Amino acid sequence: MVDVYVEIIREGAILPAYANPYDAGMDVCAAEDMLIKPGETVIIPTGLKFAIPDGYEIQVRPRSGISLKTPLRLSNSPGTIDAGYRDELGVLMTNTSPEGGCCPSRPAQDEVLTLDSKGNQKGVYRIRKGERIAQLVLAEVPRIHLIQVDKVSEIGADRGGGFGSTGI
Repeated sequence: MVDVYVEIIREGAILPAYANPYDAGMDVCAAEDMLIKPGETVIIPTGLKFAIPDGYEIQVRPRSGISLKTPLRLSNSPGTIDAGYRDELGVLMTNTSPEGGCCPSRPAQDEVLTLDSKGNQKGVYRIRKGERIAQLVLAEVPRIHLIQVDKVSEIGADRGGGFGSTGI
């Protein structure tokens, strides 16, 4: 167990928590209501600041249910909270619904969808204060010591290729 210090900086912000004893990620919640329009990326405040020990990071990862049931995506997944960062954690979320136009799963023009909406509908989404929007995973971060060489091909074995080189 690693001690990570957290400060609540917005009224009503919720401390992250593990939903189950063996979960890798702690659910983190929105600290205010937000509307996310199609094609828009927003920063959802959590109302939390962290002090993470040197040699660690907190990774901000998507919640699988949101990824499955909505067009909402974490824009820089996994995001990283470095040990030296002391400002508020904000979760970058993008609504990948198409801008304008109509699509089969699009609701009425004036309807605002929520995380409870069914069927991966496209449109404007409302995130409500207190809703679980992402998960946080603590990870150890070893430091890299770079050693410059003339040819990396002379060190170890080359597996030969990448980006689909082993087939589909």
